Amino acid sequence: MKTHISFERLHDFRDMGGHVTEDGRTVRWGQVYRSGALSRLRDADWDRFLALGVRTVIDLRHGREIDAQGRVPEHPSFAYHHLGVGHRPDEDGDRELRRALELIAAEESGPVVFHCTTGENRAGLLAALVLALLGVAEADIARAGIAGGAGIAGADIAEAGDTGAEIAGAAFAGGFAVAGVTERYGSLRAYATRVLGAGDDLAAALRRRLLEPAAGAELTFRRGVEADVPVLVRLRDEAARWQIAQGIAQWKPGELGVEHFRARLADSELWIATLGQDGPVAGAWELWWDDPAAWGPQPPVAGYVHRLMTDRATAPAGTGRRMLAHAERRVRAAGRSLCRLDCRANNPRLRAYYASAGYEVVGEQPSKDGGVGGRFAATLLQKPVRDAAEAPRCGAGERRLRATL
Repeated sequence: MKTHISFERLHDFRDMGGHVTEDGRTVRWGQVYRSGALSRLRDADWDRFLALGVRTVIDLRHGREIDAQGRVPEHPSFAYHHLGVGHRPDEDGDRELRRALELIAAEESGPVVFHCTTGENRAGLLAALVLALLGVAEADIARAGIAGGAGIAGADIAEAGDTGAEIAGAAFAGGFAVAGVTERYGSLRAYATRVLGAGDDLAAALRRRLLEPAAGAELTFRRGVEADVPVLVRLRDEAARWQIAQGIAQWKPGELGVEHFRARLADSELWIATLGQDGPVAGAWELWWDDPAAWGPQPPVAGYVHRLMTDRATAPAGTGRRMLAHAERRVRAAGRSLCRLDCRANNPRLRAYYASAGYEVVGEQPSKDGGVGGRFAATLLQKPVRDAAEAPRCGAGERRLRATL
């Protein structure tokens, strides 16, 4: 199983996806990474790192190591957390390890990378704890060499400057950290529970966020309610951060808050997609019954989809397309013949996505009022959702808009 991601300067950057739990579920790829010190990110490595869409960085080094080596460069697409952990987890670092687990489990954290200096010891112990709480057999964790000091090179120790003695000590002792924990507490899970306070609730949160859906898990759709508003704000901000990491100039974090989604509860429809009847939220969207800002005055023949959002940590492949299909069925059930949406004219990737779902470009709005997003040029797309025999009669001007509104 290939887990290493190639960088020119970074040491031991690994995706923790692909491990299989004892109940047969798989750890999701692209959601949690471990690494050596991220202060080495430069040039092409920096671009490659941002392309991963990381939204949370956890630095497990001591403050003096950060002073000597530097820290990850700042960027608006991710939050940085310093949680210094000692090399003897039974004596110090327990509170920091617990907090690191909470951050990894939090839905709003998005893709996470945690690191120490070399990526082998403190990062290795945290990686082993995460996998154990997810339900990966501890024998499999040991066989995979999740924690250990074998990968530490002389150059890494030399770069540590005045912390070299500490890093050298870690290189010698770190490989035995997991064995020491299991010998004293019986298992990684027991250590996490008894010492870190990582009980069933935290383990369940980790499993919800980091495991692929169980076989047969289906998406369930329901109307949004007031209690969903914080989730909708989070989904929108996460989507905005992902767009920034991908170099897409469209949404910005913090643009739409609770007031926006409460207003849509009152004047439109909010829809939520969950994994199973009571499972985690996988995505959401808004359905409007008119949209004069983009489409101008129109007869009541269409429904308008806005803010189609998926939770990249939860949603199975194809969730966006399935949400669109549900929106189309809702429009049809309302007796309307067209499902419409728009996207920024400078976003060809999104336009191609909608085209692949059967949406046809029918016009351009050169100056749409996007509210907090200001004015922008929008591409208008629509898809018939009723057969010709069912659709109400309308003129040619209603079937296809003018090239420019």
